[in-house]
Amino acid sequence: MSDASGVRDLDVVVAVVTFRRPEQVAELVPALLLQLDDLAQEASRTRLTLLVVDNDPERSAHAVVERFDDPRIRVVAEPVPGVSAARNAALGAADEADLLVFIDDDERPHPGWLRHLLRTKEVTGADLVSGPVVSIHDGDLDPWVAAGGFYDREHRSGLVTGAPITHAATNNLLVDLRTVRAAGVRFDPGFGLTGGEDSLFTGTLVRDGARAVWCAEARVDDVLPTERTTPRYAVDRTVSLANAAARVRLALATSPRQRVRERATLGVKAAVRLTTGALRHGWGRLTGSERHAARGARAMARGRGEAMAVFGHAEAPYARS
Repeated sequence: MSDASGVRDLDVVVAVVTFRRPEQVAELVPALLLQLDDLAQEASRTRLTLLVVDNDPERSAHAVVERFDDPRIRVVAEPVPGVSAARNAALGAADEADLLVFIDDDERPHPGWLRHLLRTKEVTGADLVSGPVVSIHDGDLDPWVAAGGFYDREHRSGLVTGAPITHAATNNLLVDLRTVRAAGVRFDPGFGLTGGEDSLFTGTLVRDGARAVWCAEARVDDVLPTERTTPRYAVDRTVSLANAAARVRLALATSPRQRVRERATLGVKAAVRLTTGALRHGWGRLTGSERHAARGARAMARGRGEAMAVFGHAEAPYARS
């Protein structure tokens, strides 16, 4: 950011929502403090805070955060289970701030990440700014998972900074809280254990007139532990993501008639994915093509998740036993 004058008088909060990941929080907090240091050099009058929302009733993140003894860090407890409750706690804790920037506890920001988000906000005047999230893994990715593209994020590849988007996840997102307060929007508790709460939140804002844009330079890496790169986990994750995305589409419908159309469209898409996916998967197994077999399984997983949403079933990957 060559000129920080557009943000020098703003109150900016960077928020991390976490549940029983103290090791990841211990690695992320120093990286975020460096981001704050970097920005403070150019925008000395910008008020910068790092907020950690601990969604663990046992407050496992508190001791980790308190070790840093930095006045810019604030930790709050939100014992109600689910990502919606935790993200709403972040909105509440930042109720007097101007901008809120979300990042997940298992991610790592690239240098200049925060500056790029704020610069894009300044230049475009958008209400929401989202950036790319790139999945990286500890060791070698399972060949079948890699062949299936289960962790590829292709839907926004090639987007340039400033390009409009219709919704965004909160794993790399700047939110203008003045817009949120005016709209009275919160994260829906009905999506708290299923995911999709962020797409519904941002999709609702955009549907009602807010403007969301892309920032290609504001990259964060999503660090995948080995247990999250197995074929079984990748398939289950795909089912859950497709289910949540379909439920968001239904929730964003503004009338019963539109909801019926969306449900019918989703039903057709699910049937097509299940059919073509099964054929491709079978062809891959018959010919020994790992790519076709895995891509077919991925399509079937997406179709299964969508079909479940059509029939009113919600997957709950964040449910606690």
